[in-house]
Order: sequence, then structure tokens, then C-alpha cells
Amino acid sequence: MASLRYALVAYVKSPVGEFVENLRRELHPDLPHLAAHLTFLPPRPLQGTENAALQLLAGICGQAEPFEVTLGDMESFVPTTPTVYIRVAHAASRLCELHNQLNAQALAFAEEWPYIPHLTVVKMPTEQAASQALEIARERWQQYSGSRRILLDQLTFVREDAQNCWVDLAPVSLGGTLVLP
Repeated sequence: MASLRYALVAYVKSPVGEFVENLRRELHPDLPHLAAHLTFLPPRPLQGTENAALQLLAGICGQAEPFEVTLGDMESFVPTTPTVYIRVAHAASRLCELHNQLNAQALAFAEEWPYIPHLTVVKMPTEQAASQALEIARERWQQYSGSRRILLDQLTFVREDAQNCWVDLAPVSLGGTLVLP
């Protein structure tokens, strides 16, 4: 059996999160529903126990103050991967800083790609499908009139139980303490 994978995300429950979830359903209706989120730590196996990872998260995130990010342009990771996303335009350096601090000890992992702060819209099956999705996504994003700001004050430690099926393990507050389930 493959080892379990874990990630740290910030769910986006604001109107911009709803926009992304609706757009994802439009662009790739067969995908299982995934909540809109910003990824702080991409999927990885643990280098220790879940408890050790939770303790590391509590220590580092408890010292980090909540902050706001602003979303920028709709982009794509093609040709690396057929993924359409919205780049974090303001405060991306804060996400990178926290990502680098958290990628240690029980959560340490040599990631396949450089960390780029973003909100994934959809991963398509092919480059051509991603290019077509990007054009539609850019049009929809241009028409979106809601706020593009997201307050990051609560993260969630998650585990992959099956492909495209993630389970929330624990909320992690920035500037606060870990709330164990």
C-alpha cells in the first residue's frame, strides 16, 4: 500500500471560493467536488507521526499572525501540469515564508516543483483541455466583481484517504493554538 499523504490548506469560504468551485464544476463536471483552497504544504508523506506533525504546526502557526492575500491573474502551469489557477498577487511572500518554515521535521519533503502560492481552479486531463479551460476561466475571472481578498487566519491539516478524497484532521489557527479533534 502507498504511504499516506498529508497537506496543509486554507479553505476559501468567501464569495471568491464559491466562484472557483462553480467555475471548476463548469470546466470539469466529472471531477469530484473539492473545496476551494490555498495550499500551504502540497501533498507529502510524513517523516514521523501525525502527532509530531500537529505539534510542529501548532508551534509555527501559533507564532504567525493572520494575514490577507489578494488574488491576481488567472494562469496555467502548462506544460508542467495541465492545471489552471489564480496566482496570489499580494502577500505571496508571506505564504512562501510560512511554507518554508513548515517544510521541516515531520513535514519535511523534497517537492517536485517550486512552491508558487495559488488557488487551483481545475486540473484538466490534457494540455489542450487546460488551454481551453484557461481561456474560459480568464473571461469569467474578468467578469467577477466580488472581492479578490482572502483573510488567512485558519488552516486545516488534511490527509488523503483515496484519490481526490481528503479528510480534515485538525484546524490550525494562525496566531493561536491548535484545536485537536
